[in-house]
Formats: sequence, C-alpha cells, structure tokens
Amino acid sequence: MQPLLLLVVLLLPPRARAGQIIGGQEARPHSHPYMAYLQIQTPVGLTICGGFLVREDFVMTAARCLGSQINVVLGVHNVSSFEWTQQRIPVLRAIPHPRYSQQSNRNDIMLLQLRNRVTQNQVVRPVALPRTQNRLSPGTQCTTAGWGLVGLSSRTDTLQDVQLTVQQDGECHRRFDFYTGQRQICVGDPRERKSTFLGDSGGPLVCNSVAQGIVSYGNSMGTPPAVFTRISSFLPWIRRTMRRFKEWGPA
Repeated sequence: MQPLLLLVVLLLPPRARAGQIIGGQEARPHSHPYMAYLQIQTPVGLTICGGFLVREDFVMTAARCLGSQINVVLGVHNVSSFEWTQQRIPVLRAIPHPRYSQQSNRNDIMLLQLRNRVTQNQVVRPVALPRTQNRLSPGTQCTTAGWGLVGLSSRTDTLQDVQLTVQQDGECHRRFDFYTGQRQICVGDPRERKSTFLGDSGGPLVCNSVAQGIVSYGNSMGTPPAVFTRISSFLPWIRRTMRRFKEWGPA
C-alpha cells in the first residue's frame, strides 16, 4: 500500500487547516508548551505543519515540511485568534536531513534554526529529547497533538491531542512498503479510531515527557497505525547540526 502523505494541506483551500487528530479532544490550552505552528510558503501557496521546540533557538519538524519561507508560532492554542501568549519568529535556516527521501519517506526529520531565541515561560518551553538510542517498547502510551482535520472533512482551529499506543513493527510492515523499524516507529492501535491525520506532519510523539517521534505519514483514511520518525536514531545528526549552527550564528 502506498501511504498518503500527511502534508495534503497543499491540496486544501486556505481555511482547510490541516494538522490535526482523529479520535482525540481539544487540548487544555498551553498544556503542550513545546508545540509550534508552522506557516510554510510553497510553490503552490501557504500551508502548515506541526513542530516542537527542542532548544531556545531550534524547532524540530518533518523534512516534508520544507518550504521557501517558514514562520514559527509558539505559545498558540487557537490559530484563528490573537493570543497575547503567541511568539512569532521567522526561520533563519531550514536544515532537512541530507538523506530524506520523498519516495520512501525515510529520514523524515528537519531542524529549523530560529532567527531569534524564544522567550521561555509557562506556555513556551522546549521538550526533552531522548538521551540514548534505546527503542520504545510496544504498548508504551504516548501523546501527540496538532491543528487541523479531525475527520475526512471536519476541521477546527484549536489544538487537539490524543493518546496513542506504540505497536509492534509488524503492524506497519504489513501496511507500508518502505517502513523500517530501525528509523521509524509504528504508532496507534488498529482496533481504535485514534490517529494523526492530514497535515499533522512534523508534530511530536511525546512519551513520559520525552519527544520520541515525529509525525510522518499514514493511510488515506486516517486509520491507525501511522508512521513516526524515530528521533533516537538521529541523535548524532541532531547534536552535530545544532552545535554546528550555534557556532555559525546568523548568516
């Protein structure tokens, strides 16, 4: 089966904000202070992705969310309202993984260096990354969040979240041609109608307060499981990249 890329917002009209959750609920405002709303300029217009703050000057997202210009909004709950908590910061430098493949969806990870450091407070602060390359055990309960479609044609402007369960790799091997457990995580119980969906790309999978995955892709109906990039497999690249560009500073 060929996966439907979650960045389908490219095909949606401007008010069809994608980046959302199926089977979840509206998040308690600012309960995920690391969440970032990405506004991305592409050749076919403006689209959005999710992302998450990992340092005061870096946001992590999916490589499929690359565009010619990206703005990051932090401290946001309702994307259609003005909120005094919001911090809007343009991206200085987008750094997709050099081996990202649009064909296989592998290495779907990108770092965004912000033009200015964020002001950390109760509603804007980074999430922890894994310290080791240990893999999550099947059955682990995690949370993801996003801003868009909650069904095939239902949408909302407020951040939604949902609890999902890590699956055995076999659940995704059977469904997706290019799935690899080495660098991806299979997430979402097939018996439950809970999953990420259209446009949710780039959002985090948070397990025990640590960001372990990045929303990558799923099937055309939004039925679980979905595939997440395994962050722990990229720790050397993440550390090297953030250290390199911290030293370089603004271009």
